[in-house]
Amino acid sequence: MKEEPHFADFLDGVKPLAAADTIPEHHRQMARQQALARQQAAMANTEHEQNPLSDEQAIELVDPLDMLEFQRPGMQHGVLKKLRLGHYQSHMKLDLHRHTVAEARQAVVAFIDKCQQQQVRSAIIIHGLGLKSQPPAKLKSCVNQWLRQLPQVMAFHSCQKADGGLGAVYILLRKSEAAKQQNRERFQQRR
Repeated sequence: MKEEPHFADFLDGVKPLAAADTIPEHHRQMARQQALARQQAAMANTEHEQNPLSDEQAIELVDPLDMLEFQRPGMQHGVLKKLRLGHYQSHMKLDLHRHTVAEARQAVVAFIDKCQQQQVRSAIIIHGLGLKSQPPAKLKSCVNQWLRQLPQVMAFHSCQKADGGLGAVYILLRKSEAAKQQNRERFQQRR
């Protein structure tokens, strides 16, 4: 029977390649360019993540006299009814009069974040009717769409006349993690 050749027999006479101690310059330049591109992409993503709201071009316009209403799925009807009737005390207000769309966009995100930090559950945003703006109700339309995009917002509804009527909205915000933990501890002690 014939013996099969060993791997070492095949490598007989093969010389290893000379190892280069340096990386060619064009490889270093490519690595720098790729790192710069990754850094710029990360910065662009960070700027986008800081303000997740739609920009002005993607806004669906509403009529200045439309009533705004929104609620997340699973929310009880009675909670929305109390919000609509203004029964929840609003601890904070944001007035967007005289704001550009870009300024209002930043202000809404900052306002919602501040409400969350201060554990405010109900607030008011005054956007105005926008009867004289071009197009009409521009800020109202933006606020309507932006609040739907923010996961912290559980529901919103146009205000009662005393609080701003169709030119403002009541907002009901999600509980902060700290408030949820306090409730868990409070109800745990009852048992």
